[in-house]
Amino acid sequence: QVQLVESGGGLVLAGGSLRLSCVASGMSFSSATMAWYRQAPGKQREVVVQITSGGSTNYADSVKGRFTISRVSAKNTVYLQMNSLKPEDTAVYYCYARRWSVDYWGQGTQVTVSS
Repeated sequence: QVQLVESGGGLVLAGGSLRLSCVASGMSFSSATMAWYRQAPGKQREVVVQITSGGSTNYADSVKGRFTISRVSAKNTVYLQMNSLKPEDTAVYYCYARRWSVDYWGQGTQVTVSS
């Protein structure tokens, strides 16, 4: 079974940085579309950024210039570097993968940004 496991969340002051990691087991990232989503309490889950197997990226306007997605295929790991964090970035962040028309989700990791 495919499993995605996120880590790296926590509490940070506004303006600070965090790096989230997502490690996949049971699949390779090489031919998969990967993404980070987030969901704040009472709000719809939204895409933060996605990256295709070819390396194309698409960032939400709210995080452009602050967040960066990267992946290391040899480690089956995708990262989300988050800089200049704002309180409105507070949410549970989820790792996502899609391959062969199947969606995979991580368990989520909490990011809390305090002012």
